[in-house]
Amino acid sequence: MRCMYCDCTESKVIDSRSADDDRTIRRRRECIGCGRRFTTYETIEFTPVLVVKSDGNRQAFDVGKIKRGIVKACEKRPVPAEKIDALADEIAKRVYNSMESEVTSKQIGELVMEGLKELDEVAYVRYASVYRSFKDISSFMSELQKMMEKKEN
Repeated sequence: MRCMYCDCTESKVIDSRSADDDRTIRRRRECIGCGRRFTTYETIEFTPVLVVKSDGNRQAFDVGKIKRGIVKACEKRPVPAEKIDALADEIAKRVYNSMESEVTSKQIGELVMEGLKELDEVAYVRYASVYRSFKDISSFMSELQKMMEKKEN
């Protein structure tokens, strides 16, 4: 860290403390060259992830949108809010850990459906009916049959 007073690149850390809900570290430093003290802050740098929609438009990844979709699918179901939050956080973690700068909405939808399938089957079917936009009852029934076959195995 370069001293703001004398441009020296050598300093020692005198004190470190967490700040901003443990997302930032505040460091008090002393310059080896001039002896003056200064404060630095260390934070995690997030790389923005863009979501490529089916029409080709791009928008910033928003975990809040995922959570709202999960809440809508779980409406009037016995699914605790903690599990909804955990699923949304897990999906966000997987998106950020993919190290991709762009992810398709289809990939995100598949992650949500995968999580909902384990969380609540009715919520999964609700989400799938909107996400896959079933055209008629036969496409809806085929999805239900796939679920029932997997459950039997």
